[in-house]
Amino acid sequence: MTVDRILPTDEAHDLLDLATELADRELAPKAADFEERAEFPRDVLRTLGRSGLLGLPYPEEHGGAAQPYEVYLQVLEILASRWLAVAEAVSVHTLSCYPVAAFGSDEQRKLLPDLLGGELLGAYCLSEPQGGSDAAALDTRAVRDGDAYLVSGTKAWITHARTADFYNVFCRTGGPGPKGISCLLADAGTAGITPQAAERTMGLRSSPVAQIAFDEARVPADRLIGGEGAGFTIAMSALDSGRLGIAACAVGLAQAALDYAIGYARERQQFGRAIIDFQGLGFTLADAATQISAARALTLAAARLRDAGRPYSIEAAKAKLFATDMAMRVTTDAVQVLGGAGYVSDHPVERYMREAKVLQIVEGTNQIQRLVISRALAKG
Repeated sequence: MTVDRILPTDEAHDLLDLATELADRELAPKAADFEERAEFPRDVLRTLGRSGLLGLPYPEEHGGAAQPYEVYLQVLEILASRWLAVAEAVSVHTLSCYPVAAFGSDEQRKLLPDLLGGELLGAYCLSEPQGGSDAAALDTRAVRDGDAYLVSGTKAWITHARTADFYNVFCRTGGPGPKGISCLLADAGTAGITPQAAERTMGLRSSPVAQIAFDEARVPADRLIGGEGAGFTIAMSALDSGRLGIAACAVGLAQAALDYAIGYARERQQFGRAIIDFQGLGFTLADAATQISAARALTLAAARLRDAGRPYSIEAAKAKLFATDMAMRVTTDAVQVLGGAGYVSDHPVERYMREAKVLQIVEGTNQIQRLVISRALAKG
């Protein structure tokens, strides 16, 4: 299905055309095979980086494309509609560049051209085995030792854990609570940093997720971002942006599921007519199309607030909540439209449904999004 888009510039239109071309050529033909083999498409990420699609929302002087977040999210949606794991990788990498771009020193920002160009891949190390949604309770500790910090602890559910070139490591340099948390930018090859065995996930099997063990890993003190105690502020600020990225991924995935279900329903004949002509099924598709449009509008409205420099945290939570719940419903309905055919891997909708589930969990579970929104309502 063609999506009508209103974009701010001709350059933005060109970027979406480029994203569509690359997605059709580099992503769509490879997705099923890579997912089946659980192989991460590192070269695809390099191609996207060399095409300028990994640094879209960052300034040109740092190697980015200086595009509004509204445009970046629509690129993510296009990528997700062809291969969610790649779109999520772009979202995670963009999130991983954020601490240095937004809070780093001038010297640290000299790293950005390499980070944004796709030659280096990033990961975001916030979650821990016992921490879950309580990010302020993290236990990983960094102790100052001369001109470096010695980092010890374990991070969990880290996307790109076994393939990343650098890690944003949120660790405790002070006392308990959020004020004791700092952020360090660590090279993945640092002695004492050991990615563990990859998790066996329900979906996104081509995306490597694992725990990372830190055993007195020595990270130079000049890799401290924003000063000691700034880590929790950095983490929460980054997550607001990351939630919009996940919302856009959800919209793209749901659009792919709807498009496939429509195509199948037009061709599948029962009782002498195409099944899309039966009201019960046609209404299901109509509801899905409406929900996708609503999620897209909500996500882009939050992005426009971000682009305008206005508060958008609550709107990002709403967008992430609505879009990912919507994607779970739409992908499940797409399987139902195909009936028994939807339950086998000959058709991609069963993979779409498995993939949709994780979007309700990452970047803050949807229960956390509801908590964020309800607390804002309570404050008036």
